[in-house]
Amino acid sequence: MDVTRGVVWLARSGYAARGVVYVIVGFFALMAALGAGDTVDTRGAVQQLLGQPFGAVLLWLVVIGLLAHVAWRLTQGIGDTDRHGHDAKGLLVRAGLVGSGVVNLLLALFTLSLLVSGLDRFTDGGSGSGSGSTDSLMRLLGLEHSHWLIWTIALIPLGVGIAHLIKAWRAHFERYFQCDEGTMRLVRPVSRIGLAARGCAFLIIAGLLFMGGSRYEPTDPPGLKEALEALQGMPAGGVLLLAIGVGLLAFALYSFAEARWRRIDLSEVMD
Repeated sequence: MDVTRGVVWLARSGYAARGVVYVIVGFFALMAALGAGDTVDTRGAVQQLLGQPFGAVLLWLVVIGLLAHVAWRLTQGIGDTDRHGHDAKGLLVRAGLVGSGVVNLLLALFTLSLLVSGLDRFTDGGSGSGSGSTDSLMRLLGLEHSHWLIWTIALIPLGVGIAHLIKAWRAHFERYFQCDEGTMRLVRPVSRIGLAARGCAFLIIAGLLFMGGSRYEPTDPPGLKEALEALQGMPAGGVLLLAIGVGLLAFALYSFAEARWRRIDLSEVMD
């Protein structure tokens, strides 16, 4: 029972940490749309936290939450807590959950780097040696400007974006919530908007990769910040960015709703 309570805590705190990150991302997207700031991605969001009063304390809480989310995603993917099954579709969904855990692990490690090394060192190139060694490896393998590798990488955000849009349209997330219908009437539209906005952001990232050609390196693909900046540069970009910013805030609320009401079923894992 203690183990079960611990895993449930991991899951809920992980969803809450993701919500905090996307509150910051959505807020800065709104400010950029109104001409009062620049967009940030998830890494930029944790950098913004460090600059706030008690920022280090807040970042430690975010690190704990992100690592908790990693543990939960691995539990979901490997233990199949949501019963996706072992067919091709189920294995693909479970692989996506594990991949999500890896992405959150990288963000957690980035946040730890900020805490251990300090913001100035990191932004002034403190991580340059690691990037340089990776670029050297890519040159050695002859993949530094490989279009096919960039296009292969583009398939990942493309698939994630489409999956988010399908999830928003079909509202399959409802099956994982444990709350009354009155609460669900509020959670449902907010969740749909949030998932659709995040899905659109991933599709823009995929588009940048498909059309970018040699502008992007396989070791440094565009991310959420570049997607929001590209959106801002389109016709009526300010309006589009404003809509996506509101949507990302809705995704943060969806994350908080999962932290509060998501069903955490460990029966198959604990058997």
